[in-house]
Amino acid sequence: MPIPPRVLTVAGSDSGGGAGIQADLKTMLALGTHGMSVLTAVTAQNSLGVQGAWELPAEAVRAQFRSVVDDIGVQAVKTGMLSSAGLVETVAELLAGLDVPVVVDPVGVSKHGDPLLAESALDAVRTELLPTATVATPNLDEVAQLTGVHVREEADMRRAAAAVLEFGPRWALVKGGHLAAGAGAGSGDAVDLLTDGTEEHWLRAPRHDNRHTHGTGCTLASAIAAQLAKGDTVPQAAAAAKEYVTGAIAAGFRLGTGIGPVDHGWRLRG
Repeated sequence: MPIPPRVLTVAGSDSGGGAGIQADLKTMLALGTHGMSVLTAVTAQNSLGVQGAWELPAEAVRAQFRSVVDDIGVQAVKTGMLSSAGLVETVAELLAGLDVPVVVDPVGVSKHGDPLLAESALDAVRTELLPTATVATPNLDEVAQLTGVHVREEADMRRAAAAVLEFGPRWALVKGGHLAAGAGAGSGDAVDLLTDGTEEHWLRAPRHDNRHTHGTGCTLASAIAAQLAKGDTVPQAAAAAKEYVTGAIAAGFRLGTGIGPVDHGWRLRG
């Protein structure tokens, strides 16, 4: 039996199973790759929000990474929740020694608005983590947090992407899912902009009337990493990931009394 492409996620745990490491591994499996994990933090989290978070020590993160990379090997890496400057610096140092695609999801806040990245870690994300990225995938809140650029309409997304690229990733995927309806051409769609500063790819999909969207950012970034591990180009990977996450949002379901998760297994259920 052929060995599937191997993808490593470096991120925090979501005890509710909708985002974080759990969403990453589900996505990687659904897209035909073997997912592996480096846990950076443990959260107590459900459909209502994050009730607590505990960061793992840098030596635990480093040991997990070396254990997987030195024995099993990886063909792509995705990063998620890195809550402190120390963790960001540790992970950036580890990634600098790899020659595989890296997808950086610069997680700043949870779907419920809970902070997941210390203010003191922003400089390390800008100067150490983003330069390691093949693709950076910030949402509009994270763009504002990292660059100071506030996107109020679709036309602002070019300026936002340019500001992200100044920190060194080869490609920026600015996610417009938070853009208010009526904020630009095609505003009925959920639109993302992928660019390397030369090429532009506008990724559009129907905006589904479904509030159960917990885990969308983790899922998209993990889907891109899985597609890159399978040999896609960045534009191909982003387009395939957009299609996958759009279907997962459409199939999202209620768990608990708050915001439910997207359905990572929607294709498996026909």
